[in-house]
Amino acid sequence: MKEMVLIIRPEMLEELKSILDEIHCGGMTISSVMGCGTQKGVVENGVNQIKGFKTTINLLPKIRVEVVVEDNSVENIITSVRERVATGRVGDGKIFIRNIEDAIRIRTGERGNKAL
Repeated sequence: MKEMVLIIRPEMLEELKSILDEIHCGGMTISSVMGCGTQKGVVENGVNQIKGFKTTINLLPKIRVEVVVEDNSVENIITSVRERVATGRVGDGKIFIRNIEDAIRIRTGERGNKAL
């Protein structure tokens, strides 16, 4: 099993949810976050705004999506995200992948892939 953490543009969330639904992902955790990458939070017009106020914090709104999937689903998700979520502009996001040792469904006690 793998945990995938996908940091994406907020406007791409529905597309990512469609991708995960197509591969029958059992669930996901979604958080609104702020951050910056190599672009250091600089937007195209050179002005950062949070809730209408100019700021020099240099953080942009992003969505963090966390999923745990079977190993054989990882490459399909990566390919679909690259094809359908990428805009080709700086700030499209990142995907991080970690190994998951085990998963347990609290209600039933199922373990491993059955718990997903």
